[in-house]
Amino acid sequence: MSIQWYPGHMHKAQKEIKEVLPQVDLLIEVLDARIPYSSENPHIAELRGDKPCIKVLSKTDLADPEMTAQWQEYFERQKGVKTIGITTEQPAKTKQLVELCKKMLPDKVGGVKTIYTMIVGIPNVGKSTLINTLVGRPIAKTGNEPAVTKGQQRINLGGGIMLLDTPGILWPKVENPKSGYRLAASGAIKDTAMEYADVAYFTAEYLLQAYPELLKARYDLDHIPDNEVELMDMIAARRGCLRSGGIADTHKVSEILINELRDGVLGRITLESPDMAAAEEIEVAEAIAKKEETKAKRLANSKKGTRDFDKRPGDKRPKADTNINRKKSGGGAKQKGPRIAGSGKPNKPRR
Repeated sequence: MSIQWYPGHMHKAQKEIKEVLPQVDLLIEVLDARIPYSSENPHIAELRGDKPCIKVLSKTDLADPEMTAQWQEYFERQKGVKTIGITTEQPAKTKQLVELCKKMLPDKVGGVKTIYTMIVGIPNVGKSTLINTLVGRPIAKTGNEPAVTKGQQRINLGGGIMLLDTPGILWPKVENPKSGYRLAASGAIKDTAMEYADVAYFTAEYLLQAYPELLKARYDLDHIPDNEVELMDMIAARRGCLRSGGIADTHKVSEILINELRDGVLGRITLESPDMAAAEEIEVAEAIAKKEETKAKRLANSKKGTRDFDKRPGDKRPKADTNINRKKSGGGAKQKGPRIAGSGKPNKPRR
């Protein structure tokens, strides 16, 4: 299933980011620690170029700590990239971000030059909460839903640092369908743009492989089920989400799993690893190449068919009706439309 959500204000925001980015010294990209790969906007990477970047892994209190450490190591192998993991419960650690900005731009510290930073990220990743923590007061609108921030704003963080806030933006087409599911499961995509059951069953399959014991403990299961369908049926039975005949209410049980994942009550869970991301990038590249090859073949066949038609001997196209000419010249029998059976009258021509 392809999950796409790219409203108009996101397109506008991306254009504005592209226009302002040359004036920015450092980029702060906020990622969801549960889905660091899927929440990384590929268009931001293209626009950033060689500009220094701090990747902030938010919601680390909801993510698997071992996986968070792996992701930080993975990102910091990239040139000009530093990382920091934060939670809403540790405001002091969040404020270390200011000092990290200064360390990455030592030539601008202590002078009269202002360090211009820009904060970017996908919807509902925690940008506004981060800004409010840095400033020490509610200056950015927050909400437990995507697309709360709609426009840019400049914020003085003090210490010679100016921060440009931007709306959360996705990208027009999520090529990796697995990333689409993870974005939906984490709450980065509006619920109206996704099918709960599809997202829940995809998530259940992964959780069975990566965190079976957390599922067993949360839903008081007698055993680890063999597949996601059996798992969802067992959860439905435990939570009373059954229709007549004892059949699972798919939508209700899907809502339970997704909401409990988002709220962190299932435990600290990360939905992807660096190894998974590397393998999926290869899969996506191969799929795109195959689509392009099929498209090129179809276009070539279309052009070949046109050329072959032009080379055919004689004009095989249907000739125009000559009855009109006969009417004008007065010759030929009067043409009648096909008769309706039993009516004795010709049909009227259809418009």
